[in-house]
Amino acid sequence: MVDERFVYSCRKHFNLFKAMRIIGKRTPSSRLWLQRQQKDLYVLRAKADGYRSRAVFKLMEIDDRFNFIKNAEFMVDLGAAPGSWSQLLSERSGENAKIAAIDLLDFSAISGVKIFRGDFEDKNNQREIMAYLGQKADLVTSDAAPSTSGHAATDHIRQMNLAKEAYLFSQYALKEGGSFIAKIFQSGEEAEFLRNLKKNFESAKFFKPQSSRSMSAEIYVVATRFKRCS
Repeated sequence: MVDERFVYSCRKHFNLFKAMRIIGKRTPSSRLWLQRQQKDLYVLRAKADGYRSRAVFKLMEIDDRFNFIKNAEFMVDLGAAPGSWSQLLSERSGENAKIAAIDLLDFSAISGVKIFRGDFEDKNNQREIMAYLGQKADLVTSDAAPSTSGHAATDHIRQMNLAKEAYLFSQYALKEGGSFIAKIFQSGEEAEFLRNLKKNFESAKFFKPQSSRSMSAEIYVVATRFKRCS
């Protein structure tokens, strides 16, 4: 049963958010307040809907736009903790779907998802994942993020390196026609990264979900119809 106090809190935040939206001219402080409230609304909504983090809405928006989960049966979620992306993969896929999720951190079980603890860059872990699937994957997703240092340039490089490793994994794991979704930070390298993706995918583009904070440098690459280079 949903806690009535929680529902009231959600409604209160939502009404405040709507009120702010109709204000024609906002001061800098009101804009910052609105951004914080919008962030909080995604957190509240995730809790109300039973998801483990607000990050689920990013994948939800991507899938609503590109519609790739429902046709996927074998999937791998990289950097999966705390598990909200894996939750959505399981929720939107068919009964026979096989989903493997891996992260360095522990996270609790998810119905329909096999969880692996470890580094997805490790070849042994990759072999274990593929052995579990029993065949090549239809979809590889990565919302993985490195430990941040507080230095923007360093963090952007680390995030891009992680995305590149996820891309390498996708080349190993995907079947012909498969899809790849990954988070990157805009750091000046994203155009080259997209060009490299287009060598292996018929379509590759950037997508910025509305649920991603506007001031955040994060953006997602969406690559579809995988093809192996000759």
